[in-house]
Amino acid sequence: MKVYNFSAGPSVLPEAVLKRAQDELLNYNSTGMSIVEMSHRTKAFDEVIQRTESLLRELMQIPDDYYVLFLQGGASTQFDAIPLNLLKTGKADYVVTGNFASKAAQAASRYGDIKIAASSKQDNYTYIPDLTGDIFRPDADYIHITSNNTIFGSRITKDKIPTTVAPLVCDCSSHILGEEIEVSKYGMLYAGAQKNIAPAGLTIVIIKKDMTTYPMDICPIMLKYSTHAENGSMYNTPPCFPIYMAMLNLEWLKEFGGIKAMEQQNIYKASLLYDYIDSTDFYKNNIKPEDRSIMNVPFVTGSAELDAQFVKEAGANGFVSIKGHRVVGGMRASIYNGMPVEGVKALVEFMKDFEMRNK
Repeated sequence: MKVYNFSAGPSVLPEAVLKRAQDELLNYNSTGMSIVEMSHRTKAFDEVIQRTESLLRELMQIPDDYYVLFLQGGASTQFDAIPLNLLKTGKADYVVTGNFASKAAQAASRYGDIKIAASSKQDNYTYIPDLTGDIFRPDADYIHITSNNTIFGSRITKDKIPTTVAPLVCDCSSHILGEEIEVSKYGMLYAGAQKNIAPAGLTIVIIKKDMTTYPMDICPIMLKYSTHAENGSMYNTPPCFPIYMAMLNLEWLKEFGGIKAMEQQNIYKASLLYDYIDSTDFYKNNIKPEDRSIMNVPFVTGSAELDAQFVKEAGANGFVSIKGHRVVGGMRASIYNGMPVEGVKALVEFMKDFEMRNK
């Protein structure tokens, strides 16, 4: 039975990427070794990490005055690394639009004067608050946003990206490469790779070079961006296999037509789900329509018993990892780049059948 993986992360990867990795696993590039066992100091791996950075710069149009860093520890480690590196006056403003945005603000509060400039927590994160420039402190060292909220299924659309005096720092873990991002609007972007780039274990940081020079004295060496920038992300053993998988995925994305083409497909996939959900009173998505994510689509039936039955039957029919996060409940379809259109269409047909049998 063909399985469609709707996991929010670690998530689906393109089948062509997985097959190429399978073909090369025992003997990468005629080295006689697997990519998972060769030293990161070899010429072969150096070519991999350089190629990965080059592809990322090309696809995201990253300017030359930004570093691209390949780190470990997940995006959650950056919740501490960001204030440790970027707080100068001790002030930073955070926008809290979901679970991970809240965790980022909580971590930062240990290091300085952290202001919650805007939040939708009081309404269970069902919308994105207005992010006008006047809500942020002019003397803040940086402004932090989370552009796509994996658990709740909302996103800060391009027209809502705030214009700020302070550098804008963005956790874009669950939509990086899924839609175009104008890098020059940000001082820093960061993302865990396990949603749309590679297997878990790799974190990507894209940061303006002039923002890496003044870490706090208490910042550990391994959390200093300057440490990794000065050593080409090779200060210690990097996550070699996820970097290699990122390279394969980026090559696949380039062949697909790049991020713009992928964004168009992702919008189409999301519209298939939202249009059906909105056409019936059996399912409901609680996010304000203009703020809905195109990567993560939560929905409920309104009955905990029916939701549990849906998840069980979906799994039996090959729609796996569709159970919603424990904070929200219900169901969640994560439809990252690796999810084919036919997978979304098949899910919609199953949803229709389930509704017909359970009205």
